[in-house]
Amino acid sequence: MLKRLPAGAREVLLVAFLFLLYKAGRVVTGEDLQRALDGAAAVAELERFLRLPDEAAMQQLVLPHDGLVWASNAYYAWVHFPLTAATLLWAWWRDRLSYLWIRRAMVILTMGALALHTVSPLAPPRMLSSMGFVDTGQVYGQSVYATGSALAGWANQLAAMPSLHVGWAVVVALAVVTISRSRWRFLVLVHPVITALVVVVTANHWWLDGIVAVAMLAVAVALVRPVEGPSPASAVCRRPEVALT
Repeated sequence: MLKRLPAGAREVLLVAFLFLLYKAGRVVTGEDLQRALDGAAAVAELERFLRLPDEAAMQQLVLPHDGLVWASNAYYAWVHFPLTAATLLWAWWRDRLSYLWIRRAMVILTMGALALHTVSPLAPPRMLSSMGFVDTGQVYGQSVYATGSALAGWANQLAAMPSLHVGWAVVVALAVVTISRSRWRFLVLVHPVITALVVVVTANHWWLDGIVAVAMLAVAVALVRPVEGPSPASAVCRRPEVALT
């Protein structure tokens, strides 16, 4: 039945199915709160050892500015999935061969994240008010995890590492830089930078959550990206009859 659908529709259904599989998998893994809190304390200690910037201190710089906090919450809640989906559709339309390995790398990252969330639950900083963190989404009424939120039923709040917000933001940048030929294409790198800052100042992720996500994506890309191949701008790459498997 799927073979009768246009190629673009099949890709949309495939990506949507994989996303729903990931979200459903996170829900059924359960939530071991104490284990997740212990893991968060260990991550915080490791970050101090590595001399990474203090997330709570960064958040305190933003909290006095209501507009900036509101914008950060909105970016976290509403940019992540729509922009990633739009970029995948654009990549499919522009360059089928590059799209194929980008999509495969994203799937490996996402399924790897699900496995890590299952075996090693981790609480986000916003759950550790004792360390000075503020749940900005809860305070400003923009939380995607609050009871009554449209996304609450699909959320496992103890799945901080790796951060798919950061990982998928890098996928977006990778797709645009690889496929586009515009001299302005490198401006897309602003997206993962903003995302990394947003997930920290909203206390939804630790620095290491993003670092681990990028490392996992790098491994995924190394596994699936062709060593050599046609130029992304070649006509062959754009032929609609290229099989996607």
